[in-house]
Amino acid sequence: MRAAVVTEFGGPEAVEIAEVEVPEPGARQIRIKVAAAALNPVDAGVRAGGFGGAGRRLGLGWDVAGRVDAVGADAEWRVGDEVVALSYGAVKSLGTHADHVVVEADAVAGAPSSVDPVHAATLPLNALTADRALDLLALEPGQSLAVTGAAGAVGGYAVQLAAHRGLVVTGVAREGDEELVRSLGAAHFAPGGVEGVDGVLDAAILGAAALEWVRDGGAFVGVIPGTHPASVRGVRTDSVEVRADGARLAELVALVDEGVLTTRVADTYGLEEAGKAHVRLAEGGLRGRLVLIP
Repeated sequence: MRAAVVTEFGGPEAVEIAEVEVPEPGARQIRIKVAAAALNPVDAGVRAGGFGGAGRRLGLGWDVAGRVDAVGADAEWRVGDEVVALSYGAVKSLGTHADHVVVEADAVAGAPSSVDPVHAATLPLNALTADRALDLLALEPGQSLAVTGAAGAVGGYAVQLAAHRGLVVTGVAREGDEELVRSLGAAHFAPGGVEGVDGVLDAAILGAAALEWVRDGGAFVGVIPGTHPASVRGVRTDSVEVRADGARLAELVALVDEGVLTTRVADTYGLEEAGKAHVRLAEGGLRGRLVLIP
């Protein structure tokens, strides 16, 4: 089968399409025939060597939508099931940017019925990240939250999930994104930032600058593990370490089918065009995810 991998770190030109053996699922694992797999900034980080693994073949891709085509022992899924999953881990020999991928059975959820696999593939990593960040913030309904990068993939899901939880959301994004951000459920829009909010979910990675917007004793959560600023003025600070959680992913799938969450696709590329997709990702300005289709 084909898989997008890197064997030497670098720019988009480092992405290779390799012929590799089809993986076999072990106990409590399933194999998915990939229908679509999103490209995320973390993939660019892996490609550039940001997570280590020098001298190894590293597979790319965390998100997958597709069909179960092999099941290991004690995995409660059936061949033919339409699913979505998160293949967690930056340093792995194969990722979801491939014809097939093996994942842990408890990382899997049934696919949304209301969107196609291309759109479903944008859900796992970004929505789980936003959901986990909101859990860490631990704000109560009626409290105020600013979401930076509110027009992006993680930020967009964060706005929708926060509004669904009853928070009063201010979206922070470029001025031209106001209509989009308000359509996602933001009560307010502030391209230049805010003051005195109960919490900040920093999807744009502004760091200490966004921490200044939080009231004394509030909360701040970033989206890159271990990179949040130190606490000041009694503000709790933390950052997300996303994890594969099929049960939580199933709840997010249900929110897609209920119309609470909106999946957004910026463009699609064939798997063989993975390098081109990395070039487009590096150009920035996307409103939605790029998705690879084997």
